[in-house]
Amino acid sequence: MTDLAGKVAVVTGATRGCGRAIAVELGRLGATVYVTGRTTRTSGSPMKRKETIEETAELVEAAGGRAIAMRCDFTSVPDVDALRHRIGDRLDILVDDVWGGDPFFDMENTYWDSDLDDALYLVRNAVDTHLIALHRLLPLVIRRPGGLVIEVTDGDTDEYVGAGLPYYVSKCSIRAIGRALGVELAKRGCTGLAVTPGFLRSEAMLDHFGVTEENWREAPGKTAPPDFVMSETPTLLARGVAALATDPDVVRFAGQTLASWTLMRTYGFTDADGTRPD
Repeated sequence: MTDLAGKVAVVTGATRGCGRAIAVELGRLGATVYVTGRTTRTSGSPMKRKETIEETAELVEAAGGRAIAMRCDFTSVPDVDALRHRIGDRLDILVDDVWGGDPFFDMENTYWDSDLDDALYLVRNAVDTHLIALHRLLPLVIRRPGGLVIEVTDGDTDEYVGAGLPYYVSKCSIRAIGRALGVELAKRGCTGLAVTPGFLRSEAMLDHFGVTEENWREAPGKTAPPDFVMSETPTLLARGVAALATDPDVVRFAGQTLASWTLMRTYGFTDADGTRPD
C-alpha cells in the first residue's frame, strides 16, 4: 500500500457516522479531504443532529490531513456546482456517503399505511443526492486514470430484510449504482464500487439506544437487540475504504458491494477498539 499524499478526496455526508470516519482515515494517509454536508456551526439540517462539518474537518487535520469544510446540500444542483468549482480540476477519490433519511423512514407500519411524503423525501435524500453528486463530480474523477468512486449503502445483497419499501429501494439503488460505475468507470481507467457497514455504532445509533461508546455493551438484550453485541464503530468501514484507496489493484473489486467485515478479512485490520466484528 502507498499513502495518499497529494491526493484530493471528497466525502459526501461527512458530518457524522461513516462519512466522518472515512474523511478522517483518508486524511490520516495524507489526503486533502473536502468535508461536505449540511450541518455547520451556524446552520442545521432536518437531521437535527449536533455534529458539524467543521468538527469533522478538525478531526481530519488532527489525523494529519488537510481538510476543507464546505456546506453542500446534495439535493441542490447549484450547491454541488459550487463544490465542483471550489475543487478545481483534480479529484482522485469520491466517497458518496450522503444519506439524510433517518427521520423519514418508517419501520413500524406497512408502506401503504405510512406517510407518502416522508417516503418520497427519503428516496430524494438517499438516491437523487448520489445521482446529482456523480453527475457533477465524475467529470473531475475521470480526468486522470486511477480515480476511485465508492458508494456507501446498507447491506451487501439485495435480499429484503423488512426495513420498509422506501429504505429498501434506496439501498438497492446505491448497490446498483456501484455495479454500473464498475463498468462505466473502467472505460476511463477508473474504479467504481460500493461498500456497506454492519450494525453501526454511530453517534445517532448510540443515542437511539441510550448508551455511549464507553458503555454500549450494556445495551444488547436491553435497550438494543441482542445482535448489537456484534456492532462496529464507523472506523471499521473507514479503514476498509482507506485500504481500498491505497490498494494498487483495487480494480479487481470493480462493481462489487464489499462489506466492512469482508474488507477487514481481506486487508487484515481491526476496529478502533481492536475487535473484529463479523
